[in-house]
Amino acid sequence: MKDRIVIRGARQHNLKNLDLDLPRRAVIVVTGPSGSGKSSLAFDTVYAEGQRRYVESLSTYAKQFLDRMEKPDVDRVDGISPAVAIEQRNPTKTSRSTVGTATEVYDYLRLLWARVGRTYCPGHPESPCGREIRPDSVQTATDAVLRLPEGTRAMVCFPLPLSARVTHALVVENLRALGFVRVLANGVEIHLDDLPPGTDLTAAGELLVVVDRVKVDAEQSGRLADSLGTAFTEGEGEAVVVPVGMKPLRFTDRFRCPEHPEIEFANPTPQLFSFNNPYGSCPECTGFGAVLRLDESLIVCNPARSLAEGAVDPWRMPRYEAKRKKLADFARKEGVSVETPWQDLPQEFRHRVLHGVRGFQGVFDFFEDLEEKRYKAYIRVFIRQYQSARTCPTCDGAKLRPEALRIRVAGRTIAEVSDLPLAQLRPWAASLRGPVPSGDGADCPPALLSEQERGIAETILKELESRIGFLNDVGLGYLTLERQTRTLSGGEAQRISLSNALGSRLVDTLYVLDEPTIGLHPADNDRLLALLVRLREGGNTVLVVEHDPEAMRMADHIVELGPGSGELGGQLVFQGTLAEIERADTLTGRYLSGREEIAIPGRRRPTRGPRIRIEGATEHNLRGVSVEIPLGALTVVSGVSGSGKSTLVHDVLYRALERELSGGETSAKRHMGEAVGAYERLSGTGGIREVVLVDQSPIGRTPRSNPVTYIKAWDEVRRIFASLPDAVQRGLTPGHFSFNVTGGRCEACKGEGQVEVEMVFMADVFVPCEICGGARFKPEVLDVRFKGRNVRDVLEMTIDQAIRFFIHEDRLGQALWHLQQVGLGYLRLGQPAPTLSGGEAQRIKVARELALGARRGGKKLYVLDEPTTGLHMDDIRKLLRVLDDLVDAGHTVVLIEHNLDVIKTADWLIDLGPGAGPDGGRVVAMGTPEEVARVPESVTGRYLVPLLERAGVGAA
Repeated sequence: MKDRIVIRGARQHNLKNLDLDLPRRAVIVVTGPSGSGKSSLAFDTVYAEGQRRYVESLSTYAKQFLDRMEKPDVDRVDGISPAVAIEQRNPTKTSRSTVGTATEVYDYLRLLWARVGRTYCPGHPESPCGREIRPDSVQTATDAVLRLPEGTRAMVCFPLPLSARVTHALVVENLRALGFVRVLANGVEIHLDDLPPGTDLTAAGELLVVVDRVKVDAEQSGRLADSLGTAFTEGEGEAVVVPVGMKPLRFTDRFRCPEHPEIEFANPTPQLFSFNNPYGSCPECTGFGAVLRLDESLIVCNPARSLAEGAVDPWRMPRYEAKRKKLADFARKEGVSVETPWQDLPQEFRHRVLHGVRGFQGVFDFFEDLEEKRYKAYIRVFIRQYQSARTCPTCDGAKLRPEALRIRVAGRTIAEVSDLPLAQLRPWAASLRGPVPSGDGADCPPALLSEQERGIAETILKELESRIGFLNDVGLGYLTLERQTRTLSGGEAQRISLSNALGSRLVDTLYVLDEPTIGLHPADNDRLLALLVRLREGGNTVLVVEHDPEAMRMADHIVELGPGSGELGGQLVFQGTLAEIERADTLTGRYLSGREEIAIPGRRRPTRGPRIRIEGATEHNLRGVSVEIPLGALTVVSGVSGSGKSTLVHDVLYRALERELSGGETSAKRHMGEAVGAYERLSGTGGIREVVLVDQSPIGRTPRSNPVTYIKAWDEVRRIFASLPDAVQRGLTPGHFSFNVTGGRCEACKGEGQVEVEMVFMADVFVPCEICGGARFKPEVLDVRFKGRNVRDVLEMTIDQAIRFFIHEDRLGQALWHLQQVGLGYLRLGQPAPTLSGGEAQRIKVARELALGARRGGKKLYVLDEPTTGLHMDDIRKLLRVLDDLVDAGHTVVLIEHNLDVIKTADWLIDLGPGAGPDGGRVVAMGTPEEVARVPESVTGRYLVPLLERAGVGAA
């Protein structure tokens, strides 16, 4: 195979007929301004062609089950290997997928527990046992008896089960027929030939049949073994040895405790430890670890409301008007005012409303009646709004059936080990391979692996340590195996995929990655970049779309696209080595060489004025954290990945301000598990009117949603077209120029311009609508033109083009200008929302706030989570300018950010840590960047020092 990937005539999306030669078995970074065509080259051309060729090699039958890709618009691609894409997204929606199952680490744990796990009897609360349960054999039973003092006399017996249908005479007759003449009835030896008158053996609490009477002697081990073998056979796997004057020794060849035979034990198999398998999952929660229960805090979600205002939330709906009337009548009967806030009502009355009394059906009884109608989808959805997940009482959140939790490795259950952060799990696994520690063992597990067990587990532990090591190396050491995959960010999900790729040990494969450093603190970057080098050293080609300077500095080959975005991009600006690009006069080259940079402000905004103070924040790994947010300033919350930044800013600060400013209301979907963090006190909120969360969630789910409709700019376009003489003459209103409502849109495609055609043996394709030809609108609407362009032409314009086209339309131009200011001038006005990245969606939301904020009064606090996602260094400078405009307008901006160029420009910096997970969750430093840089414990401060010194701002 060639030593280069040869690309000729790449024209996908905005690529301008690119010709490229990329080295194989190298790390290649593709960079350039946002919208310059990086993803079009890396994913939509190179990866798509590699994946398409692989699928084409499969059988026709297999093709229909695979996610196939269209042939990219390229003349030819040679020298390409089988391709693996590791993208910046988290497709998992199910709660059954966890970090453990997604990385296969939990599969190795299941195998480990099945092979070397030890089963212990829990006993009962009043009589704990703790005995290790092992199926006995004749050999192990013989060895146990021979460990008794030599010369000890003992009787080898087997228990005889009795029932009401068995008579004394039948027992005696059968035992004599089998040749047994002695029994132990309740510990008393009785000879069958000398039975006292009136004896009834069936009345004994325990009846043991004596097989042999022996003396403990190593030379008599053969006789002892024969006797025990007979006892096991006749006792159906049970044998009892009764030494004279000692406690009986009980043996069983099954998983059963001789002391507690009623307790069941299961044979250890990998399926037993799977919470996604009916055999191993908890019977009550079916492997979810939680059960849904009605939650009083959701039923009465705002205690500040009165009954008249709808304090009982389920009965606020119009169809339950009769319930509201009965509630009002009941309140009058009880002498309670319906205008009194719920929190001020008598406790007894509140209890009656919820649980009911004679003559009045309470809320919980109301829901119980609704359960009979669960077969209706809308009823299930309605009930679910008022249920929250509670820890399963049967398994206590472990997800497994009780029998699985009775099996331990090194003294721990598989559920306990799954709760360990990955950073702690690796040394635990390594300790199992080592020798048994000497000394008193106070810090050691109660039962380590034996020499034989270590031999059995050697291969499992080696693979387990390797995979856990990869996860730690990509900066995910703070996660636990129990963490649900659907709760991970796109960056975390991507790094899990990267660790899986390393674990698979593929060779001569093309890996295509989308900004793997997103969400990583600079302290974690080095380990991640080292993994990319390891992939290359394994004989693979690594193609990375990246903006991070450190990633470019470690690359073997750099490709820069540009020079601009959208139609101004798609050209090959540079390709070569780091040394060559630093000398080149390109946008990226100027930043890498230091000729251009994001400057530190000459003077930071004052932070000694009014502040929002939140005290005693406790959620996830936060431990009584107290922070201050200066109003009218740019505040950045930093810290290593997993230190608690999102928990503090989103779950605590944002939710607290939301409730404080809206009279106790919150947008959190608490029934879906969205956290509302606890805190002790919140003060200083009088200086803001509203809190706005600008996150990376999509701006819409359908192709009809696009940037221009989201920021309300399309309303102006519709107004302009509807005011034209042709439109007035035809009776067209602004509604006719909307593709979201009936009237002027094409009804065949519902205004989408294309229809999806399902292909059985080929990729499903979108084809232009046959009726409108992809124009979205009816012919009479398309006939109306403004400056020679119709609405279809306007939707195809980029934002940069539209600003020039509508140069005299001030209101429209102002709205579009805000999109341009956040670096999105390359987007088409009608670009479907599902095609936008998370970073683009977040910046569109910023533009919307800028466009609409001027129309609303009052100061706001904006919360943004890593707004630099997907941004080139030059675009970050533009974004900071926009954020500065927000702050200069009197608003307050709070960012969660890892990018040092943003951190160094902050007015106020809050650094969490010092580590991740349980090692984080506290404020390491708080102040200006210069003040944080002086704190030795601050990891962020250490990275800030050289930047501040280079700018001539001393940190010392």
